[in-house]
Amino acid sequence: MRAAGPAVWLEKYQVPAFARYAECRDILADHGTFISGAGVGPKDLLKEPNWRPQGILESDPPRHTVMRNAMAGVISPKGTRALRAGFEAFAAQLLPELLERGSIDGVKDLAEVFPLRAFGDAVGIPQEGREENLLTHGAMNFSHFGPENERHRYYFEQGAGTPEWVMDRTRRENLSPGGMGEQLWQYVDSGDLPAEMAPLVVRALLSAGLDTTVIGIGNALKLFAEHPEQWSILRDNPRMVSLAINEVLRFESPFQSFYRTTSADTEIAGVSLPAGSKLALFLGSANRDEAQFGPDADVFRIERDAASMIAFGNGIHRCVGQPITRLEMHVVLTWLAHNVERIEPAGEPVPYLHNTLKGYSSLPLRLLPA
Repeated sequence: MRAAGPAVWLEKYQVPAFARYAECRDILADHGTFISGAGVGPKDLLKEPNWRPQGILESDPPRHTVMRNAMAGVISPKGTRALRAGFEAFAAQLLPELLERGSIDGVKDLAEVFPLRAFGDAVGIPQEGREENLLTHGAMNFSHFGPENERHRYYFEQGAGTPEWVMDRTRRENLSPGGMGEQLWQYVDSGDLPAEMAPLVVRALLSAGLDTTVIGIGNALKLFAEHPEQWSILRDNPRMVSLAINEVLRFESPFQSFYRTTSADTEIAGVSLPAGSKLALFLGSANRDEAQFGPDADVFRIERDAASMIAFGNGIHRCVGQPITRLEMHVVLTWLAHNVERIEPAGEPVPYLHNTLKGYSSLPLRLLPA
């Protein structure tokens, strides 16, 4: 798609698509011209009914500003640092058990378990029902962006009942005192967040620390299993973990695509777009653009400066919860770098088939101790 030109026409969905870095970056940054309130998938939420109140991803200012400010207040640098000790404590409990076992499923045994336990506790979500509801709800939530195909219908069938469970567990009376979820409700007390928005913001917080993190950790494990020389580089210098995380997110972006809608007649990359036009942005492709990341953009190399990647978006919709994902990945990869000599494939990985997300549902691995 990048080679075809700055924009290509998707006949099936009747939208222009942008797959190069520069156009994707600029469109994401211009939230006034390219809005999110009509939906971040092919469905037009201004014309079609939505199955739930629109969350932070599908909102524009001022609604978006209210929700983002509350989330940013809780996910402050100080608030994020306060989570590290708890995350490291759970890593010290979980990861030695997996290392002793040797053969593991990198997704089921690690990438899912770590955030469900560590971050679920930090938010203050009741433990009972987490495994059965949170990840299934996340898959359904991100699937609803569209298109309404077989995968969309599958995740909605699998997720039946989970929205009610999540909305109930994110009510103030069901959250642990002092947890991040309860801290968000304090913005209701101060008048900075309407009460009806609070469960939506807690849900957005959960998505930031769970769904993206599960995929990020899983993709990191797969990449390091396939590129042992990169794992050796990281083991020799664990301080490179932050660089490695950027490269993992660039090379295998959890979110492959997002959509925007034009609020007025505009033009980008020589393409004229009337007001109300849907357009597709392929972030996974943009993060492999040779024009931005060099001629070896299709090579996984953790020493690369990948800080400009847009896996978390750009502009006001740049993921406000990304410090949580980064911290969880940092804790896991740092422990593994100090204690695991090699990560080896132990079977065929099973792709996670989803309209929006790219990861794995199963990842057989062997962990060889240092």
